Amino acid sequence: MSTALLAAQHPEALVVGIDQSASRLAKHQVLGHQNYLLLQAEAESFWRCLVEAEIPLAAHWVLYPNPWPKASQLRRRVHGHGAFPLLARLGGQLEMRSNWQVYAAEFAQAAELIGLSGTLDTFTPDPPQTLFERKYHERGQTLWRFQGSFSR
Repeated sequence: MSTALLAAQHPEALVVGIDQSASRLAKHQVLGHQNYLLLQAEAESFWRCLVEAEIPLAAHWVLYPNPWPKASQLRRRVHGHGAFPLLARLGGQLEMRSNWQVYAAEFAQAAELIGLSGTLDTFTPDPPQTLFERKYHERGQTLWRFQGSFSR
């Protein structure tokens, strides 16, 4: 859903949606846009490939990543993963959304450590970018958004 929406909002760009779940990808309903593709992969491995190929990015969206809530699972979180600093080498704008305040605050702190300056705030989606976002918003949960950019 998010990949198709972002492709419609950015018709000049190639939008690549990455998800580890084959079942979620299989549920995707193709829309009329030709400027996107979906990949079953781990984002961190994809970042490594982009860095090795010296392909910079205009923007990144990290939408409702698995929060891995136990303290022992920090390294499984996007911002706790060893590949997280690779994002700084890819450049561009970055937006991360979550319904978990602790995760969002940790992400903002980790982003600062890799040279990503930005802001963390609550927001109301208009329209929701993912099915998770729609569900959390409809349930009245507070949604968090980090927006920042890397200097090149």
